[in-house]
Amino acid sequence: MTAKAKPLVRCPWATSSPLEQAYHDDEWGIPEHGENALFECISLEGAQAGLSWDTVLRKRENYRKAFAGFDLARVARFTPARIDKLVLDPGLIRHRGKLESVVSNAKAILAIAKEFGSFDAYVWGFARTEAPKLRAEALSKDMRKRGLRFVGPTIVYAFMQAVGIVNDHIATCAFRDPARARRKGA
Repeated sequence: MTAKAKPLVRCPWATSSPLEQAYHDDEWGIPEHGENALFECISLEGAQAGLSWDTVLRKRENYRKAFAGFDLARVARFTPARIDKLVLDPGLIRHRGKLESVVSNAKAILAIAKEFGSFDAYVWGFARTEAPKLRAEALSKDMRKRGLRFVGPTIVYAFMQAVGIVNDHIATCAFRDPARARRKGA
């Protein structure tokens, strides 16, 4: 007689769609240090404001194409005419303010990177301070002071969860231990 395999336990939010499940299993909460990946994540978290994460995930590849793979230097050079075209793209969330913020945030992040050596060093510097919610509030406040938009405390907290600064996997989640988390292509 063989023992039944226990079902894989995931965080409750990651059970509503295969796309969210894959994102949870392969990305969410795994420490991220790539400049463009961090820029992509903060951009997509801002795009999500008022929408479901599944909506953003379904449009993520379109965002990657529209925003040059989230290459900071390239996006920082986008013109208002380019934004006008993006607002018409049904593959994106066609909110002018959110789309414009990706460009203005790229410029602000480049300035942050110049000051701190990298956006990674800046963001991860907040990993060593206070309780998670206080960190999010402090990072949000500092980002806004530096010119970033769509980075309120709720968005920043979600960003911190996504890039592994905060580990909010539930205690029974099979992916709580970062060493057990999988990476795409691994």
